[in-house]
Amino acid sequence: MPMFYSKSKLARRSRVFRGSFDVWKPRLVFWIGAIAIGVTSVAFAKVADLAQQSFAVITTSSSWTYLLPLVLTPLGFVLSAWLAITVFPNSQGSGIPQAIAARHLHDDEERSRLLSLRLAFGKIVLTILGLFCGASIGREGPTVQVGASFMLAAARFGGMAQARGLILAGSAAGIAAAFNTPLAGIVFAIEEMSRTYESRSNGVVLTAVILSGLAALGLSGSYNYFGTASAAPLHLMDWALVPVCGVGGGVLGAGFSGFALHVGLRIRRWALPAPMKRMVVLAGVCGLAIAIIGIISGGDTFGTSYQQARGAVEGHPTALLFFIAKLATSFLSMMSGIPGGIFAPSLAVGAGFGSTVGSIFGTNIALAAILGMAGYFAGVVQAPMTAFVIILEMTGDHQAIIPIMAVSMIGYLTSRVLSREPLYHGLSRNFIAAAIRARRTTDKDVIGGEPTP
Repeated sequence: MPMFYSKSKLARRSRVFRGSFDVWKPRLVFWIGAIAIGVTSVAFAKVADLAQQSFAVITTSSSWTYLLPLVLTPLGFVLSAWLAITVFPNSQGSGIPQAIAARHLHDDEERSRLLSLRLAFGKIVLTILGLFCGASIGREGPTVQVGASFMLAAARFGGMAQARGLILAGSAAGIAAAFNTPLAGIVFAIEEMSRTYESRSNGVVLTAVILSGLAALGLSGSYNYFGTASAAPLHLMDWALVPVCGVGGGVLGAGFSGFALHVGLRIRRWALPAPMKRMVVLAGVCGLAIAIIGIISGGDTFGTSYQQARGAVEGHPTALLFFIAKLATSFLSMMSGIPGGIFAPSLAVGAGFGSTVGSIFGTNIALAAILGMAGYFAGVVQAPMTAFVIILEMTGDHQAIIPIMAVSMIGYLTSRVLSREPLYHGLSRNFIAAAIRARRTTDKDVIGGEPTP
């Protein structure tokens, strides 16, 4: 009899243990995934910075190497485009459209084509390759795809059913860790990724941002992306920057996003007969054009142009036409089809535009650069709250809260009038349409009893 009771007690304890493990397993996997996003983001940032520095050293170490970009940049673009097509398909571009598209898809296999650990690895490697070759790209958009991929993998490993919410959480954690802007990560998830407030996901998003942010802070410490600014509008001409940077930034942002969607559609149609050959050739041509512009600008437009943007935020004006050259190289990098984001280059374009406006008006260059960033960024992504919060967190300029808010809203409204479709959501439709076409082809082959070619 005692033996019977001991076995029964052991069985009950075993069931309780299994039940507790089943409850805690998804949480542990989720927490590990969020921490991994923070650690990966920091490592990605350090290697990306090293890649840019290496390109600068190679191309400026002697009197003749300024011509090296004419060879290195086109070849790097060709290699990156080829690898993106053959080895890491769906790694092209920013990565944010892929994450948005994955949230709209319901089939796990279709989502896996856009978000996976393999794609995350390829995204990181190819973005670093692009920066090493002087491409005008950033790592922040790719970090969103990496974070969403980590969280989708966590959903599978942990047996969690909230795939849409976890993709949202991974995207927010990626932005928060990449810029050290936790509030911007949350706002970005609500305003840009989902376009709606989802109360069911707010706890998941907040937890992911906290854990990834803590991991990033533990490795790199607390910092502002562009340092700490204290620019404030003190004179009437300073306040005149608000409508000029808002409308001007909105027009430039709408032009960039509108042309990107229109030209991208034309390129896909042009490349359809021979996608591999034509896209690789296009990447090489874009790389050559970027190298030429970079040489003419004295190297200012290569990479993210972080130093130029930070200099403007600190009150040192950029060249008057820097923002036009940077906008051109960013557009060419995007059209080339290589992996890489537009966040950091967009901030550089905005800072350069604001610096030029401030120089013409004879006003505070730092304030003008910050407002230029807000107006242009809001115009490109058409997400005014994200633009306002991310600029505020990156600069720490709390003395200009109202002007930054006003410029972000003006830039958004101006862009909305000129270009009705937000850039990232317009690009995400391509991935959704590709998934639907693949599904219909598979269904047709299954119904017809023929193997899929």
